[in-house]
Amino acid sequence: MTSKLLPHNEHNIERVLRIVLGLGLLSITVVGPQTLWGLIGIVPLATGLLGSCPLYTLFGFSTCPVKSAKT
Repeated sequence: MTSKLLPHNEHNIERVLRIVLGLGLLSITVVGPQTLWGLIGIVPLATGLLGSCPLYTLFGFSTCPVKSAKT
């Protein structure tokens, strides 16, 4: 059931970039301008850690490498 709800649809490089971006945005709440707008970083951080993007699932998009089926 979890694979249908949260399928892995992100490439590993994209996951790393999302995690770095999320942590960078979250750091804005502590360092720099110290605004709450940095909390937006929770979204890319969560999707990067889970490996699943809800918008990708909604639109049927995936950046994961295609695994060929052996027949």
